[in-house]
Amino acid sequence: MNPARRAAHRPAQLTHEYSLFAPADATAPRVCRDFVRAVLFTHDRESLVMPAALCTSELVTNVHLHTKGAAMLRVRLNPARLHVSVFDESPDPPVVAHPAAGVAACWGRGLALVEEVADGWGVAYGRAGRYAKGVWFELWLAG
Repeated sequence: MNPARRAAHRPAQLTHEYSLFAPADATAPRVCRDFVRAVLFTHDRESLVMPAALCTSELVTNVHLHTKGAAMLRVRLNPARLHVSVFDESPDPPVVAHPAAGVAACWGRGLALVEEVADGWGVAYGRAGRYAKGVWFELWLAG
């Protein structure tokens, strides 16, 4: 979209924050991925859609595979960066697996993908209601 046509209610200098509670089932990664895509398309950040969708999907899939609870997704977008956090109920730290070259694995590479694609990622501990931790990633905007 042409920046000159940007709606008056969406000035580029603001920070936009969105949250979504995802179900504790196999649809959660798709629901969260589509949510992040919608936010980015709404704010004319098409260049971030693919890496953000991949990283979001990996983090939410980890919640589905390694915890029994629901996830909360928080998306923060400002002119400099996209910050996505996925909160879950487990206090267990995430593990980054780096399988040896040539080793076939059906899973276990999600955080390694996030590490490769994102400009930064990490874990925030500290109880917030029912959530014990948040795994986050950032994508920085060019320019």
